[in-house]
Amino acid sequence: MKTNVIQLIQNKASELTESQRKVADYIIKNAMDVAFLTVDQLAGLVGTSTTTIMRMAFKLGFSGYAEFQKELQELLRNRVDPQTRLQVNLKEIDESDLLVRCAEKQIENIRSTMDLIDSETLNKMMDMICSANQIYCLGARTSKPVAQFLNHGFNRLFGNSHLANEDEWPEKATDFSPSDLVIVISFPRYSSKMINMARVAKQNNAKIISITDGYSSPLVGYTDLLLPCSYQSIAFHNSIIGPMFIADYLISAIAINYSDKTKERFKSIEPIITDLGYHYLD
Repeated sequence: MKTNVIQLIQNKASELTESQRKVADYIIKNAMDVAFLTVDQLAGLVGTSTTTIMRMAFKLGFSGYAEFQKELQELLRNRVDPQTRLQVNLKEIDESDLLVRCAEKQIENIRSTMDLIDSETLNKMMDMICSANQIYCLGARTSKPVAQFLNHGFNRLFGNSHLANEDEWPEKATDFSPSDLVIVISFPRYSSKMINMARVAKQNNAKIISITDGYSSPLVGYTDLLLPCSYQSIAFHNSIIGPMFIADYLISAIAINYSDKTKERFKSIEPIITDLGYHYLD
């Protein structure tokens, strides 16, 4: 699992010089402020030289202060409580262009997600979905809409998907087989329930796909296939646009690539929908 920048400082403290440890101690105690200080400002506050700070960054494995600071900013955005995350984002936002910034951030999420996932991984995921006996979609809080969307799409395509309810999970898990598939969606701050449910699913021999932020996610230890997605927002929350984009792609790609199978199912469902009067007819 990838070590975050604060843990890295703590782990490497014994290798730093006395003046570098002074900088490291200030960073740990004032991470919020340091995330947006220039190297000159930080040097002035700590009472040291910019050279000391640069050498500390090199010793920690970064190319320089700028890369170190970027990692610190990402840690604050991704791992802290919503109030702190909002406070970090407010330092960079101009309230006059919120709509534009929000749109740009979501476009960036989609592009970043596309960069994180290769076509081979997506094809493997489609194969796992289409060959599964039963599919279980798991998501909590902001991730739940993605699980709901996947579950609805898979049921329209195959009719074998379930939106997993944690209250019923122990009973369902006992019936898992290697031909069943569990899809878990969770992003920082990760849901402990989702992690524990993934662990139980793995113990009961189900295949697991994780839609999460990357290979530092605690879901990695239980995952057969991982789909990393970008989830940044301009405020305090996790955006679902990146993972929802992947969910929509999977449903669309399966419908197209397995069209013979899906067309037959749609043909059998349509008379029932019509008979039940689901759609408004003028």
